[in-house]
Amino acid sequence: MFIRRESFSQYLRMYPVVSTLIALNVLIHLLTFLPMLGEYIYYYGVGSNFHIANGEWWRFVTPIFLHGNLMHLLFNMFSLFLFGPELERLTGKVRFITIYMLAGLFASAATYFLQPLDYVHVGASGAIFGIFGAFGALVYYGGRALPQLKQIILPIIVISIVMTFVTPNINVTAHIAGMITGFLIGLSYFHPKRIVSWRAKNRR
Repeated sequence: MFIRRESFSQYLRMYPVVSTLIALNVLIHLLTFLPMLGEYIYYYGVGSNFHIANGEWWRFVTPIFLHGNLMHLLFNMFSLFLFGPELERLTGKVRFITIYMLAGLFASAATYFLQPLDYVHVGASGAIFGIFGAFGALVYYGGRALPQLKQIILPIIVISIVMTFVTPNINVTAHIAGMITGFLIGLSYFHPKRIVSWRAKNRR
């Protein structure tokens, strides 16, 4: 289900939105290493509550595509690489990017409203947790009909939440807000027809 068996070209063709998001995150991270340009991208892209309060509203979005270090990037992109394709295949391109971006956006917004003015953050984790939340909505509607998904995704959600609270330097607000956003959007997207469609696709 979440084991990727596609070749590189097949993956790009079958999951264009996930592939584009991964490429964009990697490219931006590489650009941050360039002299001057990298500092400019990071300075004007980091999620800074202080600067948002002073009218720099784009910082609600730009942190979704920035990462603090290589391991941060690799962890988030591996999660997107692994779990994103099934959701993109089920929901379609537009709905997938809606889940991803709104989860990331509301994660940034929650961080702004619930964290101190001097709080800064970067990372796609809120959007990634939105994917988990959307799968949670699918389980909520069709857990009995999709036992394999339930057995896999529920432990992942639980482990992710636990790790959020026990790992230092984690934006807990963004993780939880992203997951809740993904779950709520998933509730509006998933209904019996889509669950049947998802089952049919996974039997091929």
